[in-house]
Amino acid sequence: MADAAVKKKMEGEAAELDAAGVHYRELNGRVRELIDKGCKEIVLNGVNGQRYIADGIASEVKIVINGVPGNDLGAFMSGPHIIVNDNAQDCVGNTMNAGKIIIKGHAGDVLGYGMRGGKLFVTGDVGYRVGIHMKSYKKQVPVIVAGGRAGDFFGEYMAGGILVLLGMGEGDRPIAGSYLGTGMHGGAIYMRGSVSDSQLGREVRVFDLEEEDRKLVAGLLEEFQADTGIDYSKIKPAEFMKLCPFSHRPYGNMYVY
Repeated sequence: MADAAVKKKMEGEAAELDAAGVHYRELNGRVRELIDKGCKEIVLNGVNGQRYIADGIASEVKIVINGVPGNDLGAFMSGPHIIVNDNAQDCVGNTMNAGKIIIKGHAGDVLGYGMRGGKLFVTGDVGYRVGIHMKSYKKQVPVIVAGGRAGDFFGEYMAGGILVLLGMGEGDRPIAGSYLGTGMHGGAIYMRGSVSDSQLGREVRVFDLEEEDRKLVAGLLEEFQADTGIDYSKIKPAEFMKLCPFSHRPYGNMYVY
């Protein structure tokens, strides 16, 4: 992936890189070089597990990834618009501040760790501890929407933000695993269908959607469909339930003498 080859594939403010067999440090260095030169759209072909793509980038650049990116995609980023035309591994959107990540496939564990802004859309299933330690920051409200199902500890220790789980796809397994919202003390989880009380963390309860909730879910579904190209028009906000903490001090009794 020599400089001459990179320049040859640049057209105006767009560039295309072949990532096949390229070490993640070199690949990420090339991406940053292109952004520094004013590139507004970068297509990465042949991605296969390279980590840290777009980490810490504070630019509104569009990055299209053809292949499966490795861990920490978009970590600490503030502005990029990332589209993954495949699956993604763990820790997508780690401490993400702004921007959007769209994954047209499944994704792994610990998505959106400490996320405090931006949006993360996944069309398929997600793993364990999705949304852990998510928090709102000033006027920023982070959002994660997953079209499939989730593993255990969905929304663990959430302090703010919005999680939406649609439960689409084949199979009859539960929409989510156990320990939903464990340690949650802020934000909201919207889930389609129902869950048993035994799946819930001690800090959360099930609430019916109010009109404001229905408008919020409807708007996110519309945006999700526009970004992913998958028809979710048959899903209605009325099919959702809302999980919220009933205490803002879930561990208060630990500090009472």
